[in-house]
Amino acid sequence: MHHDELIGKVQSLAHLPDRDRAERAAHAVVSTLSERLPAGLVRHVAAQLLPDMAAAMREAADASGADAGTAGEKFGLTAFAGRVAVRTGTDEDAALREAAAVLEVLDAALAPELTERMADALPSDIRELLPVGRAAESAGQEPG
Repeated sequence: MHHDELIGKVQSLAHLPDRDRAERAAHAVVSTLSERLPAGLVRHVAAQLLPDMAAAMREAADASGADAGTAGEKFGLTAFAGRVAVRTGTDEDAALREAAAVLEVLDAALAPELTERMADALPSDIRELLPVGRAAESAGQEPG
């Protein structure tokens, strides 16, 4: 997936007014993810991303001082939304909508097993933003 295609999909899914806003959202989400995920997993995800997205992920991971064996910071959905909101200059509700859109686009761009590893590394409240997390939650709510 090319950069323009990825940003266009984020803009469309999140109903954002322009590409700059979509790009800010994408960078904010991958940066925040890199703070939450284990450092080794961040490197694997970054290796499959476009160069600018990978750079944003690596920069945030480097800023956190994580090394290969380090687990990510422990924070939940509220802190995740707050960090994305600060990075995008929006409120937390908008940040969550934008994060879900970015994660949906990333899901399509990453190898399925990598998305599964990300889901496994995230707490359940953040995992629900991932398409795989939403699917699992929906499946659990279907009448049996």
